[in-house]
Amino acid sequence: MISENIDRLRAEVPKGVRIVAVSKLKPTDDVLTAYHCGQRLFGENYATELRSKAAALPSDIEWHFIGHMQAKQLKYYIGFVSMIHGVDSTEHLFDIEKAAAKAGRVVDCLLQLHIAQEESKFGFTAAELASLSIQPSELPHVRLRGLMAMASHVNDEEQVRNEFRSAHLLYDQLCTTPIGTHFDTLSMGMSHDWPIAVAEGSNMIRLGTSIFGPRDYSKK
Repeated sequence: MISENIDRLRAEVPKGVRIVAVSKLKPTDDVLTAYHCGQRLFGENYATELRSKAAALPSDIEWHFIGHMQAKQLKYYIGFVSMIHGVDSTEHLFDIEKAAAKAGRVVDCLLQLHIAQEESKFGFTAAELASLSIQPSELPHVRLRGLMAMASHVNDEEQVRNEFRSAHLLYDQLCTTPIGTHFDTLSMGMSHDWPIAVAEGSNMIRLGTSIFGPRDYSKK
């Protein structure tokens, strides 16, 4: 099933759009199956699970941390993670700077933009990002690569499209500012809404169910 899903997605997803295979709560055998199909980019939501999988799986996997960031858990993955999605505060930016400096690394990060109407979503507001005054020189061990955003999980396609569109517009604006110096990534779209996200400018999508099938959260 996994190999068939990956083949189908490769045929459907436009070139230039990177797929993050979301492997949270999935066994290492499933990750290996996707790996042997050529998938190299994987995303994990839980710090300790990410650490254990990275230790057990091939070293050329590009690991992304896509869960809600907690400063106290950076120690589990700061030494090897390729990108941290969902940086939702300036405080967390400086937490990553401190941890990355200690690890002797420069870590790529995405700023999380709150576009969804659900109160449970984290992230900066558009106004907060537009007025962000941090200079790249303040974060020598953090490379800001772009934005991550999640749309409302609703059946209203027009609402979802408008939310993604607003994120793309802000992304374009920020590319002309100092914090956007290294911007090249707009991460939007999951298994249920990635076609809309890609149509509205996303070049990185996070797919779990579409690759691995339904997830058993009782194993969390």
